[in-house]
Amino acid sequence: MNKDLNKKNLDFFPSPSGPNKELFTALNKTSNLLCEWFSVSEKLDPLANNIKFKFSSPTEEGKNFENLLKEINDLVYSSFNPSNPGSLAHLDPPPLTVSIIGDLVAGSLNNNLLAKELSPSISILEKEMCEWFALKLGFGNKAGGIAASGGTLNNLNALVSARNISGFQSDPDAAFVVSRDAHVSFKKCARIMGLKRENIIIIDTDDCGRMDPLKLENQIKKHLKIGKRIFAVVATLGTTMRGAIDPISEIKKICNMNNIWLHIDGSIGAIFSMIKKQIKGIGDIHNANSITINPQKVLGITKTSSLLIVKNIKSLQETFQTGLPYLDSNDEFINRGELGIQGSRPAEIIKLWLGIKFLGESGIEKILNESIARRKLLEQNLNSQKFDIYSGPLHIISFIPKTLNKIESESWTHNAKKVLLQNKFMLSRPFYQNKFFLRSVLGNPNTQDSHILSLSKLLNEI
Repeated sequence: MNKDLNKKNLDFFPSPSGPNKELFTALNKTSNLLCEWFSVSEKLDPLANNIKFKFSSPTEEGKNFENLLKEINDLVYSSFNPSNPGSLAHLDPPPLTVSIIGDLVAGSLNNNLLAKELSPSISILEKEMCEWFALKLGFGNKAGGIAASGGTLNNLNALVSARNISGFQSDPDAAFVVSRDAHVSFKKCARIMGLKRENIIIIDTDDCGRMDPLKLENQIKKHLKIGKRIFAVVATLGTTMRGAIDPISEIKKICNMNNIWLHIDGSIGAIFSMIKKQIKGIGDIHNANSITINPQKVLGITKTSSLLIVKNIKSLQETFQTGLPYLDSNDEFINRGELGIQGSRPAEIIKLWLGIKFLGESGIEKILNESIARRKLLEQNLNSQKFDIYSGPLHIISFIPKTLNKIESESWTHNAKKVLLQNKFMLSRPFYQNKFFLRSVLGNPNTQDSHILSLSKLLNEI
């Protein structure tokens, strides 16, 4: 489109025949801006306290790229800064460098994973990446999967499939089981699926934050006796509060006895199955009917990067395939838009594919082991006489001074978080078991031992 008419220094669309010099220049300028931001991220606060960015409404004529670049700059420097070594609040590590490139490639191609016709090579790539992960997780040769925009959607994909396969699609007594420490998104899933609140069966956890198998067995018997149609049990592999792992092997035995689908929410912890020195409990995941895995939460694959792996790919096909009459389809290849709730999807699998290829299995293991080592170092240096400490085998730890009640914990955590931010440390402040806690997620590869020792010293003195 003519630049002189719209008075812009960048065409509306890339040229299909020209050299695209203006686009090349714009990409260079944007890349320079971002690289400069990365280079000073340690000096910047984890959470921007000076929000320069101000939204302005689109104008009649639009803005040229140079003016937009100034607004992009303000937006970037007003954003959360995951690359700062003190960014330890959430499951949002810095982006893997090659994954940034993957985002650019995916956006440039603008292919649609709805159908192979709209993404010929990338549809095959996604299918084969899912099968590779299925193999690594120990699933059989009938396994496969689908990518989706986040773990919540893939957990929903799994539950919808489980209910469909069970035959309880429209049964008002259809129910599923989660632990008390399961992710809150399962409440959303229940609402979307039209399930009554009482049809989410919640099982208490033990002192380590894991689902109690005996209570699970008793609750299943109780609810089946009163007519509930339980179509799935959800085990958590890595709880948000402490990274606890439910006893999957024992849960699977109970599911088998009652012919119930076992889904594992491994959004946080499933990727840790790639460590050679196996973490206790993770080796049992191959027994599940389905599992959600989110490499974005530790490996730094840029958002979003979530896979649902199922024991038998036909379970997704039977649940979601409706036919796409407006597209040319091949019976030998299932269109990716017919294996999950989402239809049109971006080529996000490119980011995961490049990241996994770039890191290799040794690089993946290094990132995972180092994240666990950072958690152990913080735990070892927190004053155990001062704090009640909640942790598991992964990279998450939560803590609160002993004997505080709800009001006291609210005050202490609020003040502590303020002091930490003043020292360029950002921790989260979850509410758990009727108290406020501080939580640290040690998945930031920029966090060195010296940072952790400084953090523990601060916490011990607050």
